[in-house]
Amino acid sequence: MARLPTLLLDIAGTTCALPQAEIREILPVPRLHTPPAAGGPLAGFLNLAGEPVPVIDLAALFALRDVGGGRDPYRHVLLARGGGIAFLVDRALDLVQLEDESLRPVESARSLNGCVVGEFAMGDKLVHLLALDRILTLEERTRLDALTRQATTRLARFEPEGARAV
Repeated sequence: MARLPTLLLDIAGTTCALPQAEIREILPVPRLHTPPAAGGPLAGFLNLAGEPVPVIDLAALFALRDVGGGRDPYRHVLLARGGGIAFLVDRALDLVQLEDESLRPVESARSLNGCVVGEFAMGDKLVHLLALDRILTLEERTRLDALTRQATTRLARFEPEGARAV
């Protein structure tokens, strides 16, 4: 009987889950840089060792709360394993061991970009298991990459000459 270490999340009152293997780090909400061109579910950029990392507000992305809503300072940022993106959630609730037989697969056509890959019952709730690499569409990723390049260029202008190769 295989088990999947799974992180339970609160996203605007909706419990969702992510495989622990997809998360590098859970952080308290840091000060985020929000450039004028940012909008929609982009909460801003996290400066991680001199590299801007885009932070996507999952409640806004999934239309569970208005963009810019929920300014709770106790929210969490989940840094993806690859490090190139982070996600803002209301709370990282708990780490559970999900039994493989309790997970029901979900057809990719049932969610946008197939981001819900499974579901399981937890008490009287149905919890959706998300796949981080499917949360954003290709067009969203392309736009986010362009904004990240702009943020990288802007941040590099504040470094002394020769301090870092760009």
